[in-house]
This record gives sequence, C-alpha cells and structure tokens, in this order.
Amino acid sequence: MTRPKNPPPDHSEEPPGGSISMKDLAGHLGLSTATISLVINRSPGAKSIPHVTQERIWAAARKFKYRPNLVARSLRQKRSFTIGVMVPEISEGYSAMVLSGVEDHLLQEGYFYFVVSHRHHKDLIEEYPHLLRQRAAEGIIAVDTVYTGHCDIPAVSISGHRHVKGVTNIVLDHNLGAHLALEHLHRLGHRRIALIKGQDFSSDTETRWQAILSVARELGIVIEEKLTAQLDSDSPSPEVGHRVTRKLLEGDPQFTALFAFNDISAMGAIKALRETGRRVPEDVSVIGWDDIQGAAFHNPSLTTVRQPLRQMGVVAAETLLKRITAPAGDAYPKEIVLEPELVVRESTAQKKIER
Repeated sequence: MTRPKNPPPDHSEEPPGGSISMKDLAGHLGLSTATISLVINRSPGAKSIPHVTQERIWAAARKFKYRPNLVARSLRQKRSFTIGVMVPEISEGYSAMVLSGVEDHLLQEGYFYFVVSHRHHKDLIEEYPHLLRQRAAEGIIAVDTVYTGHCDIPAVSISGHRHVKGVTNIVLDHNLGAHLALEHLHRLGHRRIALIKGQDFSSDTETRWQAILSVARELGIVIEEKLTAQLDSDSPSPEVGHRVTRKLLEGDPQFTALFAFNDISAMGAIKALRETGRRVPEDVSVIGWDDIQGAAFHNPSLTTVRQPLRQMGVVAAETLLKRITAPAGDAYPKEIVLEPELVVRESTAQKKIER
C-alpha cells in the first residue's frame, strides 16, 4: 500500500493551535501547492479543478485544521476580500432574507463581510460608507437604503431607486407586482380596497405607490383617501400594521379587501380585522408583499406578492464581486430588474355576495 508523501505531523507534534502549512497539506494529498491554493482561496481558476479533488482538499483541510494565512494573501494580492453591507435593521422579514442570499454568495467566493444597521438615521447612512472604506471594504451592498452620496468604491443598492454614479441598482418590477395583486382582487369581485402605504423612509414606498395608482386606474379601481393609511413607525413588528388598520376601521369603512405594503403589516392588519369581528377572508381579503418565511405559516396563510428576496441578495453579491475584479474603467450595469410573482394562499377569497 502506498503511503502519502510527507504526511502532516500528528497533532501532538503540531505547533500551537494545531496549524500545518500548505506545503504539508499538498504533500499529504499528492497535489501541488498551486492547486491547494486555488481551492482554499476560492480563486476563479479553481473552477477548472475536478469537484472530487476540491472535496478531497476541503476534507483534508478540516481534518488537519488547516487555516490559510489571510493576512499574507491580502498583502500579496493587495486586497482585503472584505465587503460592507448596510441594512436598516436586522429582524425577520425583508432584510434577513436578502442578507441570506448575500451571505451565501460571499462565503462561497471566500469573502468576509461586515453588516451595519442604520435604523434610517441620515447621519449613519452618510457616515457608514466612509467607515467601511476605512476598514478596507472593497465594495458596499446597501439594502433598502436611500443613499445619494458619491461612492468611490464599487457599490450595489438593493431597492435603492436612485441613479448614483458608481452604484448598480437591483430593483423589483413594482408595476408587475401591483398588477398581479390588484388584478387578483379585481377578479375576485373586490372594488373597495383599503391600502396600507409604506413608511416615508422606505426606498420602495413611493415607487410602489405610484405603481399601485397606475394599475388601479387601468383596472377602474377608485383609490379612496379614507381607505388609505400609511405605516408610521420604523418598528419591524406587526403592531405597526395593526395600529394603522385600527385607524382605518374607526370610521367603519365598508371595504372588502386590504392590500398591505408588506407581509409584516398584513399580519398586523389581520389581527385588527378579527378584533372588530371581520373574518379573513370571508369578510375581508388581505394581501401582503414580500413572501417572508412566516407568510405561509400564518393563520390564515397569506396571499402575497413574492419578491425574490434571496435571489436579490445573490445577484447583488455576484454583481459586486464582478465589478471589484473587473479592469478599471470597464462599464458596469446601472440597473438590474427582477420580477415578482403572486402566491395565492388562504387570506383572499371571492367577494361575499350581499343579499
């Protein structure tokens, strides 16, 4: 039986921390240090290495607790392999699902990242890009963040809706989303539809609202001011949607459907409707927007406009890394548009026929 060449020493003989060199690892596997380096550093050239060989390298690295010298790698390539990510806040919902996509792609490509939350404070939104740059971030991903300042490193904005030099916008087709939702309610016979508008600080609010107004005119749906409410807090809790729906119901308006800005506010709206004796969907149909993980498990399960949130995160990370490694001066995409889809569940139904 042939023994591996130059096997790594036993753990008892390893230096403090149990670390071994890349040369030791290469000798153990019978591969070149160049091959090991390509795989461990997740270099583009690693794609040419058979998958089974890559798996062997990673298995051996885990077994012998091999850790690449990231400082040496950064100094050698004059890069930090670090990305900065800006979000309004981190909780269940929009930001968390987008972040999962960003994280998956960055980890796959061997990048480290910082996440900072600004809670919609203008001073933090303006300051964070500079702080991230000072910490050697090679690029920035801004999630649902209205940022209009100049960025001197590659940047991608998810739902930014601002044309800023150096920034690629990843946006949703809000006109299609509004059409899918309102047409669904219209087909079910609903004409008096209550609407919950997003907060002023949300980057999607105005774009989505204008899309809703346009589609409503097209379908002949009258938007009534007394049937319109706006979220008024930066809390990520359903309580915000609950509060504005209670205000809508105080005047006892006779609406048969409610279209909420997001799933979180739709869940709060359903609770408010039930508290006032209205059944969902028998008396009032409710539709949300996002399709967060909890939407399918709510009672009733929520009909919603599904944003491909995780995909938006993946596309943002993928686009940013391509921009970072592209030659200086290369053209970059100014905007990438993704499409939503309607997910019909239990919270919408045919309008009840009055006798």
